[in-house]
Amino acid sequence: MKALLPLIILALLAGTLISLGIGQDTGYIRITIGHYLVETNFWVGAGFFVLAALALHWILNLSHRLRVTPGALTSWMRHSGQRRARRQTTRGLLELAEGNWGRARKLLEAGASKAETPLINYLSAAEAAHEQGDDEEAEVLLRKAWESTAGSDLAVGLTQAKLQLSAGKLEQALATLLRLRRKSPNHPFVLKQLSNAYMALEDWQALSELLPELRRQAVMDDESLNQLEKKVWLNVIDQAAERLERQPAEHRNLDHLDRIWDQLPPARREDDAVILHYAQHLAELGYETRAEALLRKVLRRNWSDELINLYGRLKGNRADEQLLMAEGWLQERPNNPELLLALGRLSLRNQLWGKAREYFETSINVKRKQETAAELCRLYAHLGQYEQSVRLLRQGILEHHGLPELPMPEPRRARERQSH
Repeated sequence: MKALLPLIILALLAGTLISLGIGQDTGYIRITIGHYLVETNFWVGAGFFVLAALALHWILNLSHRLRVTPGALTSWMRHSGQRRARRQTTRGLLELAEGNWGRARKLLEAGASKAETPLINYLSAAEAAHEQGDDEEAEVLLRKAWESTAGSDLAVGLTQAKLQLSAGKLEQALATLLRLRRKSPNHPFVLKQLSNAYMALEDWQALSELLPELRRQAVMDDESLNQLEKKVWLNVIDQAAERLERQPAEHRNLDHLDRIWDQLPPARREDDAVILHYAQHLAELGYETRAEALLRKVLRRNWSDELINLYGRLKGNRADEQLLMAEGWLQERPNNPELLLALGRLSLRNQLWGKAREYFETSINVKRKQETAAELCRLYAHLGQYEQSVRLLRQGILEHHGLPELPMPEPRRARERQSH
């Protein structure tokens, strides 16, 4: 208040003097500009002059401030654009997550130019375009993503491969991933996507060569990797066997199949499913003796019901030795139904009919199995025991179809009714 008091006193004095001046003489001002004439008293003209001076002073002051800090307005506009871009990006990502592809693509593209991370906008917009079925536009957006951010080759390439795999463009996806692997040979996600491409193309041989690197880089957990490894080698064996089956029997060469067996990782060479697969193909290709020798070696170390079942079906070099070997295993597993079934078959191969029947009957008493019942039924018929064969056959049919319990006529009464 003390600072304002002199100004207030000065303003009052000025107002008093102006009032006295107006009262004594209003004065006269006349201004002529071309055809225009302006007339007013002195005091009104003076008031306009003061107002004009104040306005000019304000304009000059504002102009001076803008000239001194030219970045202020630019900075404000830039931050405003970034805020709008962030809102568009956030909303676009939400629309993408909700499956609103068209809306997501529009928002993400609109915010890309001012976004702090335009790479994310363009990659997400490319995914939205792909979901709309517009793969050409997706490629354009991927190109913009690559151009927007230095060092984005890997991110853009992985997104491109993902979209190509999704679209079923398997060869293009494989080419993209192989290019990425040359640049980043140990990148886990590149390796995983490459394994997906090989699997989709059913290129099991190439995938088998990739497996060691997948394990070294810990691309997936051990259980998943073991399952994949098993699937891959089963298919590699299948493909090699199929090629051999298409060749004439006299020109078949097992060298390639043998090399595959030698290349198997140690864990797979002890896997019952892989061993069974390999032995079955050997037998189907006409190499039963090799399959029998392999299974004999494996069964000495590790027992498997699946392998002993196949062992009983194979014809080795010496049928008597094969039977003796299996009977030796019976001492440790006297009630194993699969071993008893195999012994019955090996007894048939040695023409020991009675022993074969005993083994089959013992096996079916331990565990009733359609395969064993069929073998025993066939043997009964060839031994002339038709009633037992028909009874066993009927039981097998009834069990197979799961018929309900229903009342049936007595056999004698049924014959009497038929005679009448």
